[in-house]
Amino acid sequence: MGLGANLGDALATLSQAIKDLQAHPKVLSLRASSFYASTPVEADGPDFVNAVVELNTTLAPYELLAALQLMEHSAGRQRPYLNAPRTLDLDVLLVDDLHLTDASLTIPHPRMWQRAFVLRPLQELAPDRVSAMQLAAVASQRVDKMRC
Repeated sequence: MGLGANLGDALATLSQAIKDLQAHPKVLSLRASSFYASTPVEADGPDFVNAVVELNTTLAPYELLAALQLMEHSAGRQRPYLNAPRTLDLDVLLVDDLHLTDASLTIPHPRMWQRAFVLRPLQELAPDRVSAMQLAAVASQRVDKMRC
């Protein structure tokens, strides 16, 4: 899954979100990428802090989505307009090889392959999931690995 924030203390918010996910009773294990700073893509506001986490969970996709939306709400996420700045953004990116499309959830995430802030940390965790060609397609998007 993808994590992002560009309001408030984004780094602290993402760190807490990772801790909260690790503490969830249905999350069996979690691996997190490094944090990355990125310029907003089709969005407003200051730079984002982003990461990707790999979960081993017994949550079904819709249960995971509900848990993530609750975490976003608890972090003060508001949705005043499309792509508004956000305190926390949590996205289901991939679930094994599942393909799902409906009004509330699309897996794989429909825009993940167009976002360097997703592909760079995803490549860190799962190099076999991201090709050199996919990275080249988003090379113009600024994404910097953070030193934290």
